[in-house]
Amino acid sequence: MSNIPETGRTRRVTIRLVVLQILVLSLLATLGGRLWYLQIRNAKEYTAKATGNHIREVVEPAVRGEILDASGRILAGNETKLVVSVSRTSLLQQKDAGKAVLGRLAEVLGMPAKDVQEKVRLCDAKTSQPCWNGSPYQPIPVTKEATTQQAMQIMERREDFPGVTAQPTAVRHYTGAEGANMAQVLGYLSPVTDEEVSKTADKSGLDRYLPADQIGRAGLESVYDRDLRGTAGITKLEVDNLGRVIGTAGTVAPQTGNNLVTSIDARVQKTVEDNLAQAMNEARKTFDKVTNRNYEADSGAAVVMDVHTGRIVAMASAPTYDPNLWQGGIAGKDYQALTSKESNFPLLNRAIQGQSAPGSTFKVVSTTAAVQAGYPLDGTYPCPKSLTIGGREFKNFESENFGSITLEKALEVSCDTVFYGLAYDQWMKDGGIKPKKDPADWFYKTAHQFGLGAKTGIDLPSEVTGRVPDRQWKQSYYDSNKDSWCKQAEKGGTSYSDLIAKENCVDGYQMRAGDSVNFAIGQGDTLVTPIQMARIYSALANGGTFYRPTIGKAVMSPSGELVREIAPHEDAKFPGDQKLLGYIDQATAGVITSGTAAWKFAGAGWPQGKIELHAKTGTAEVEGKQTTSWLTTYSDDYAVVMTISQGGTGSGGSGDAIRRIYQALYGVDDKGNVDNGKALLPKPQAELPKFNPDGTAIVKPVALQGPAAGDPGVTGGSPRVFLDPAQPSGPAVLLTAADTALEPTRGNGRGRA
Repeated sequence: MSNIPETGRTRRVTIRLVVLQILVLSLLATLGGRLWYLQIRNAKEYTAKATGNHIREVVEPAVRGEILDASGRILAGNETKLVVSVSRTSLLQQKDAGKAVLGRLAEVLGMPAKDVQEKVRLCDAKTSQPCWNGSPYQPIPVTKEATTQQAMQIMERREDFPGVTAQPTAVRHYTGAEGANMAQVLGYLSPVTDEEVSKTADKSGLDRYLPADQIGRAGLESVYDRDLRGTAGITKLEVDNLGRVIGTAGTVAPQTGNNLVTSIDARVQKTVEDNLAQAMNEARKTFDKVTNRNYEADSGAAVVMDVHTGRIVAMASAPTYDPNLWQGGIAGKDYQALTSKESNFPLLNRAIQGQSAPGSTFKVVSTTAAVQAGYPLDGTYPCPKSLTIGGREFKNFESENFGSITLEKALEVSCDTVFYGLAYDQWMKDGGIKPKKDPADWFYKTAHQFGLGAKTGIDLPSEVTGRVPDRQWKQSYYDSNKDSWCKQAEKGGTSYSDLIAKENCVDGYQMRAGDSVNFAIGQGDTLVTPIQMARIYSALANGGTFYRPTIGKAVMSPSGELVREIAPHEDAKFPGDQKLLGYIDQATAGVITSGTAAWKFAGAGWPQGKIELHAKTGTAEVEGKQTTSWLTTYSDDYAVVMTISQGGTGSGGSGDAIRRIYQALYGVDDKGNVDNGKALLPKPQAELPKFNPDGTAIVKPVALQGPAAGDPGVTGGSPRVFLDPAQPSGPAVLLTAADTALEPTRGNGRGRA
């Protein structure tokens, strides 16, 4: 028998029953509260969601706005083509996942079955192009070039082609207006991905992506996508639980996208592209005495900028490609050809992404730095054939000796040793190998004041910053590379690279004398882009204002009304005074008349007295490569910059091409006669084009003159792409700033004091 009294057992049972009742009541209260929350508090929300389960959206894509040049010529427009598309959902519902249907479709279209299958497979981490990177629920275009007969075969035999449609569709078309290519500037389109659609599902209007949307992936198409895309039309259909349509819940009509007017002049663009290509071809026929082979001229870029506004009149990059290859999805064979090793990354816009040492074009920065540091503007400086610094010899280009000369003369004849001497003296004042606590670093500070080492802010994607190798960069670079340098040094190699690694392992963070003197002539670890140099020389031309480069000029409605103007933007001012600015202006004019570019301009009959040009040549040395040609120039209206990788000297590689560009702009013939009637654009175009009542631009007819005259491809019509058979070109993956940096450049020595 239990020793627990009867009254104790009763009390414990009672407590347990009370606890159980409390638990039951708590559960009932929780369930009741949840029921109230779902059926009363949030009834509207869940009712809407339940209703939404019975609504299906049919999307009608909007017509994308056009991209126009400064005069209203269509650079990127739309054309109607017969597009054959395949529903992946329908294919997966078939026993063989649609393999038989795709085979029959390939036969009708005259395409390899493999190409058709690759077109409709989905892109993922393991699947490379060609593949579909859009929504898997959106019809996938197989070809944009279907004939009427092919379309009829498909539509008349619907039982053989379930899920296949053939219908007229507006397709993006890059017109090649006036024969201009502009691939890297315009960019291209591709479908939105399923992930992009999901991320914007809760948004509305232009902020929401729909499965049918095509969006800009590069160039102006990307930057101004929101303006150009328009708003797709949506018809909401009510369906039952079997998916049958039982009614319409509302319709929103599509709205055409706005148009973008650019500052590009298609005729000037064509001229610049032609002359860049011609300069590269001529370089490949020129023998390089240093490497004992012809120059490779593997890539190049050119920019024409309005010095008064920073607007871009022309921008060319080589190698290039045909942007229309991306229409409706790129073919497998095209993608493979465009991304092969021989393509040399044509998707890269070398005007804003190509980085190299600027060579002597940098000396206008060094001249400003020297004057800011206190060196007299009217002084004279020794220009020997070489200087020995830290036990190493730093030579003047071609070992010329000009004696004691002014800074003006140093710019004209591009004397390296003058700038070596100035930079070394300033390095010593800053403490040399044991720097002061707060060194002045005038040369590096001035480079930053000129906007180097930073993006210009141009309205194109993926611009790179270039590089100013100042003390901060040196320390950061050392921290990132110390381990690899020391590991290489441990192997005890004796090559140039091994010796540098050994030296850097010990004190690669230090600003050495060799670093400073090389920087003063635009060598060493310095990297700039063509757009940065165009901005600098535009500021020299306009009185000292650094404008933010822009290509977009205005956004216009489909009916031709102004939506917004993209006004010029002043970013900074020239760091020196007007006396120094005038001094540099005079020196750069001397480069044309008696300096390093004289043989290409004054010696070639340029009318300097009527149209004054200014220039600075640059021949940048790159470790393991041939020299890079730089020529930076300006007039009262334009800055024209050209660079050619492995293209020779500054004036030798780019001089003739830039002279021909100016001849076309101002209507100058080979004898130096000026005819304004033959000039393409004697003054930058300030006003916007006029528009007809239907929204089409009124393009005034002009007589095309200059180097492009007589070219059958200039009159419009079919697009033209200027490609060198030796340089296969086409889209490749975009590179990061680190990827696009060239190898470290070499100066005439690397000194230590």
